[in-house]
Amino acid sequence: MQLTIKTPPDFNFQRTVLSHGWCALLPFELDREKWILTRVIDLGRARPVTARISSAKKLVRVKLSREVNKRAAEKVVRDVRHMFRLDDDLAEFYAAMSVDPEFAWISEQGAGRLLRSPTVFEDLVKMICTTNCSWALTEKMGTSLVNELGRDSDDGRKSFPKADVMAQQPVGFYRDQVRSGYRGS
Repeated sequence: MQLTIKTPPDFNFQRTVLSHGWCALLPFELDREKWILTRVIDLGRARPVTARISSAKKLVRVKLSREVNKRAAEKVVRDVRHMFRLDDDLAEFYAAMSVDPEFAWISEQGAGRLLRSPTVFEDLVKMICTTNCSWALTEKMGTSLVNELGRDSDDGRKSFPKADVMAQQPVGFYRDQVRSGYRGS
C-alpha cells in the first residue's frame, strides 16, 4: 500500500532526515544510497506497520508493508506529517536567516526542520538516552528498548515500546538489559 503526502515548497527531505541523529536510532532505519527512511509505526491495538518513506518532487511517498484500513492510513499520514514537521510554517524563520549571509544557506537549502518521533514520549526517552554518554551507548540503549519491548511489525521489525510496557519493567531490566545506568531508576 502506498500513501502520498504533499510537502511545503521549502521542504528538504534529506536535510530533515539528517537534521540530527534520530534517523540512526531504532525504529528508524536509513538507507543513504536509496534515500529511504524506514520506520515502524504503532497502530494502537492493530499490529504495527513498517513504513518506507522517500521523497519525490513536492511530496513524500510512504510505502507500507501491508494494506491497512482507512483509519490506520490516516494515522500513518498524521505521524509522518508530525515526524517531518510538514505543518510547521518556517517562513518567518527563513526570512530571519536570509538577512545574514552566513545563514542564508538555511533558507536556500530548506534546512531547519528537525526529524522527530511520532510521539513526545519517544522523543523524551531518546533524549534521556543521549545524556552524559557516547552516541554508541545511546544507540545501544535505543536498540535494546526496541528489540526487547517493541511490538512486532509484519516484516519482523519492531515498534518503539509504549510507556505502559516500559513502566512494567523492573529497574534491573534497564540496568542489565538496556545498560541505561542511572537513567533506569
